Amino acid sequence: MLFHGAAAPRLRRRGRGKPIYVAVRGAVYDVSAGRGFYGPGGAYAVFAGRDASRALAKMSTAAADVSGDLSGLSDKEIAVLNDWENKFRAKYPVVGRIAASSSS
Repeated sequence: MLFHGAAAPRLRRRGRGKPIYVAVRGAVYDVSAGRGFYGPGGAYAVFAGRDASRALAKMSTAAADVSGDLSGLSDKEIAVLNDWENKFRAKYPVVGRIAASSSS
């Protein structure tokens, strides 16, 4: 599944029983198995339906950090993101990718 355009970062499905998606470096993961973490009221609910790459790299749950923008990250932060990406790959299925913006 390819998520396009301005709607791509809005991968959140509302409602009980609907899948919960989180993107990391453009890969969209179904994190529904971690509903307690990523669902409403969960510690990482702010990541649901969005690309959380920057926030994961910075180990932040601030809404302002939840973005796919990796510019300005330190080597250490990129290494942290690599670790998170490996954890997501091992634990959750990839269900799609965010399409590259054509307005660049």
